[in-house]
Amino acid sequence: MTATADPIPFHRAQLGIAAVFALLGFQYATWASRLPALAARLDLSEARLGLLLMACGASAAASFPLVTALMARLGSRRLVLLSATVLALLLPALALAPNYPAALVVLCGDGVAVGCLNVAMNAQGAALEEAHGRTAMARLHAAFSGGGLGAALLASAVTAFTSDLSVHFALACLLLLAVLAWARPRLLPAASRGEGEKSGRSRAAFSAAALWMGAAMAFATVTEGAMNDWSALYLDTVAGASEQVAPLGIAVVSVTMVTARLFADGLRSRWGDGRVVRAGSALAGTGLALALPAGGVVPTLLGFACVGLGAAAVTPCVYVAAARKGPDALALVAAMGTTGLLAGPALIGFIASAGNLVWGMAAVAASALLVTLCATRISWPGRATGTSPADAR
Repeated sequence: MTATADPIPFHRAQLGIAAVFALLGFQYATWASRLPALAARLDLSEARLGLLLMACGASAAASFPLVTALMARLGSRRLVLLSATVLALLLPALALAPNYPAALVVLCGDGVAVGCLNVAMNAQGAALEEAHGRTAMARLHAAFSGGGLGAALLASAVTAFTSDLSVHFALACLLLLAVLAWARPRLLPAASRGEGEKSGRSRAAFSAAALWMGAAMAFATVTEGAMNDWSALYLDTVAGASEQVAPLGIAVVSVTMVTARLFADGLRSRWGDGRVVRAGSALAGTGLALALPAGGVVPTLLGFACVGLGAAAVTPCVYVAAARKGPDALALVAAMGTTGLLAGPALIGFIASAGNLVWGMAAVAASALLVTLCATRISWPGRATGTSPADAR
């Protein structure tokens, strides 16, 4: 695709695609922020609540074959519209679920729709970069985080007036549908190379190149997921932080990551994706590894900040590289990313149980450094246009 073949200007398309990224973050954070209310309404034990979360994630990871088929049949634009509509409608369905099995079915459907939207929206982002020869993916991923923040603020505002889940989720559903209607004319009519082909290339999804990308994505999401789930506990039990300071671990990682994503596209244009990923993952792993033996709250928070800054551009860059290999490779990489998010926190928990949480955090640092290793085996798009061989390693 060339810039002249695409009638939608760069900034217009970027805003539309960013709205879809924000939509996914908003939808997920909306129901996740009300899990205590959902558990109370359905009288769920911790085990059943954990199974609900696992069902959603496992469904997203297992949706890989369906996503590849739908991408080939519908293309990224129509799959974005379909899956985003489903996600919006599933919110009131979850609020109205009469019992645990019904909620389980709804969240399994939510996981499949997330898997579809994740691949389709990243295909749109990669297509935007390819069509215009400009970097944008990191800012698009920042929009996802912004959507989660917006959902948290709405949840706080709604619960100040009513605790009724159906009111909150109906309002969120209407807001999501309005955002999708606004974004629809701004989405690209086609995405990156290979979209819409009825893949005789499905084996390319399991090529060595795609598997290295999948491994990089899995290790990167293990790092992100583990930091979100374990940073506060580490600060509390190991670093000796106060009750007020311990939650700042998540805040430091989140703020540094969003900030870095807002500026990472400029670095990608200047250095190329490969260098950004290698340097960033090395910073994340090394910074955290050095903070662990130093001990104390301040060194720990600095180590967490290194993770946020270094890991910020990794997943956007890997998605771009995977999209260039076709929709099958992109779907595989997305599924590997979801698997990393699911497995990472549990893996760190097992390591901490066998030893202690310092060893668990050391495993997080090792995971980030493994991204650096995987990145040396990936053929990255060149600077800006994605066609220069200057950074092919």
